[in-house]
Amino acid sequence: MKNVTKVFFLSLFVAVLFIAWGIIPKEALPDYNLNTVTTKVQGFLVEKFGWFYLLSATGFLVFAIFLIFSKYGNIKLGKDGDEPEYPYITWFAMLFSAGMGIGLIFWGAAEPLAHFHNPPNAPAETPAAASESLRYSFFHWGLHPWGIYAVIALALAYFQFRKESPGLISSILTPLLGEKRTSGPIGTLVDFIAVFATIFGVATSLGFGAKQIAGGVSYLFEGLEDTFTLQIIIILIVTFLYMLSAQTGLNKGIKYLSNTNIVLAILLMLFLLFAGPTNFIMDLFTTTFGSYLQNLPSMSFKLSPFEQNSWTQDWTIFYWAWWIAWAPFVGTFIARVSKGRTVREFILGVLLVPTIFGALWFSVFGGTAMNLEFFDGANLQSIVEANGNEVALFSVLDRVPLGGIMSIIAILLISTFFITSADSATFVLGMQTTNGDLHPSNQVKFIWGIVQSSAAAILLWQGGLGALQTASIIAAFPFTFIMILMVFSLLKAFQEEAKRYPLTRRRPKKESDY
Repeated sequence: MKNVTKVFFLSLFVAVLFIAWGIIPKEALPDYNLNTVTTKVQGFLVEKFGWFYLLSATGFLVFAIFLIFSKYGNIKLGKDGDEPEYPYITWFAMLFSAGMGIGLIFWGAAEPLAHFHNPPNAPAETPAAASESLRYSFFHWGLHPWGIYAVIALALAYFQFRKESPGLISSILTPLLGEKRTSGPIGTLVDFIAVFATIFGVATSLGFGAKQIAGGVSYLFEGLEDTFTLQIIIILIVTFLYMLSAQTGLNKGIKYLSNTNIVLAILLMLFLLFAGPTNFIMDLFTTTFGSYLQNLPSMSFKLSPFEQNSWTQDWTIFYWAWWIAWAPFVGTFIARVSKGRTVREFILGVLLVPTIFGALWFSVFGGTAMNLEFFDGANLQSIVEANGNEVALFSVLDRVPLGGIMSIIAILLISTFFITSADSATFVLGMQTTNGDLHPSNQVKFIWGIVQSSAAAILLWQGGLGALQTASIIAAFPFTFIMILMVFSLLKAFQEEAKRYPLTRRRPKKESDY
């Protein structure tokens, strides 16, 4: 295997240890099993440092917005003559598929329903609760997560394509810490934390994806039960498909699958929009989007110091930690496909397009679910409580015309998102463990693919996916500090560039300029 670094061996060793720890029965280690330990650590971090997650996530979004209006917005992510490698539609499809595609499918109906029955402020199951439930769904999947992704992706793309640095998280900190530190033990630690969060974050999502596909299949086909055997069969099939896709490279497998994803997602959303309560959905989208923008500052800083209310910790702070844990993976991938765009173009694209699409998605699926509950008396929440959040989508589609066909398309969409996320992750893990190689070897990608699928399968067997998810989120805590350092390092690099060249006009294209 060419170019593998010590980060590869360290990450692989720790991944195997965590998987081995996760399969030890709880009875064998009642106080020290993976689930118990990680839950305690995560509980401590959320309780004591919830304010830190809240301030950090909002700070990253503010920094991204600042760059849009600053003189640094004219800087090209690449040499001045570089042009974007992918057209807009493909670019949007790739960053969206890697960013949160499968999550939107899973939570599109389930999260608004959950907030409707257990809202943060309003009385449950009222019009106020319905409005609040959708607004917080916009909030959790909108500007804040994409602001987090934008910061790390921008920094990686800038240093990789303009400064010709390795595509590593540690290389971003060079202006701040110096090359000696970032190429030594400190750099190894930074890259290891990023790889650790990626391995377990993606493995958890693969497990949840398998559960949703299995839940959907068993919901649609009577007599077929959602068992561990069915979930394992799904993981094996999808693993084979995404490993096949990973071997074809970025410009074939991921590109074509991403375009397929976005087409299927739009078709499914448009179908439900027009098959469902169209006017209600669009009225809800318009009203809630305005309310989201109006309440964004207060929601961004909302905690409950005088109330014994864990809602914000259970949802908002958990989400902010989860997005930060996913940031190394998503940021590395978005950076890789964004060469040739300006800073301003990049941030506007990354922030606005997925946020608006996500808001419309939640309005269509969540709005239809609440309309069924509020006006038609459908008790969808009881179905979800009995069968899990993975069936929320199918219980909604079951109540519209051609629901069975749409459910099959939804399963296909979940599968393609599943394949794309896993494919992207093997590529990112390959890059991060081969010194930023833009074309990691198939051998390295194959190893990471097997590790991810094995972790998901073994922990599904033990019921330990929650522990793995929590372990990944714990990695978000130190990585938040790394991201804060990234902001200052990127600003320092931009300031140095501004001293050499006036950023308000086109710069000469001479080799000496670089």
